[in-house]
Amino acid sequence: MTLPALPDTATTGAQDLAEARHAAVLLLDRIQEHLLDAFYAGRSENTVRAYRRDHEDFRAFVARQTGFESFGDSAERAVRLLLAIDHGPANALALGYRNDLTARRLQPATVNRRLAALRSVVKLGNTLGLVAWSLDVGNVEAAAYRDTRGPGRDGVKAMIAQAKGRSDAKGLRDTAIVRLLHDVALRRGEVVSLDLEHYDARRGALSILGKGRTQRERVTLPAPTRTALDAWVAARGSRAGPLFHRLDQAGAGEGRLTGEAVRQLVRGLGAEVGIATRPHGLRHTAITSVLDANGGNVRAAQRFSRHRRLETLQLYDDNRSDLGGQMAAQIAED
Repeated sequence: MTLPALPDTATTGAQDLAEARHAAVLLLDRIQEHLLDAFYAGRSENTVRAYRRDHEDFRAFVARQTGFESFGDSAERAVRLLLAIDHGPANALALGYRNDLTARRLQPATVNRRLAALRSVVKLGNTLGLVAWSLDVGNVEAAAYRDTRGPGRDGVKAMIAQAKGRSDAKGLRDTAIVRLLHDVALRRGEVVSLDLEHYDARRGALSILGKGRTQRERVTLPAPTRTALDAWVAARGSRAGPLFHRLDQAGAGEGRLTGEAVRQLVRGLGAEVGIATRPHGLRHTAITSVLDANGGNVRAAQRFSRHRRLETLQLYDDNRSDLGGQMAAQIAED
């Protein structure tokens, strides 16, 4: 019997290597053609939405620049322009963009976030071998202080009472939302990303998608929060979909509630009780209250707030304690 001839391993190995290299080149070409899609891949929906807004703002800036107008027809082309020009001109373009942002009187945090969105894309281009440099334009200086007090515990209680004063589905929904924003310090993006399946009614827990996270984490609800959410779910019904949806005049759902709708909801409730606030203000009040209750234990508060950086909690604690004011009072003359 004649055995079949074995393939030439040297030749086969060379062919496999050549095919692998060709496949890698094709893959890289596809990534380069859709650079922003590759950049957004694997990130949370909220993070992608924020990056898209920032890149769209850069596109609008590019479209206004003489000689670059044609690159402003899409965010993809705008960022590819940044990678196509040399290191110096790229930094000059980014510097012009920073100047444009500050001229529009945007908050330093917004300016720095949009610059970071550009630096991140350039870093990906560096990783893929598209450029051998990084974007060197720095951030603008941001004030260290920010108001972290929120409307206060009494203000939150007044808002909850105002929402509960309604006997319809909107009252139940709004009460549950305010309690989540305050009682477990959820961000509005975390609230609106919830589906019914993310609520474990038997255990009284939510699976939330935290800021900058790609996996959900479990948050246990206090008894009053759980009661409010159960009341809303009973009115909402057991159909799958967004946990919080819009309500028309008949009380029927019309789709997922948006972050902007939550902002308006909170702003409206606050105005009804004489308070100017926003969703994040309720979170501020909750974190400040936790620090008051635990004597300034920032590490314990970090478990509650889910901040990644301990320095953020230290800022809350400093503002809560007003150490500068205390020192000034000690040395002030009568």
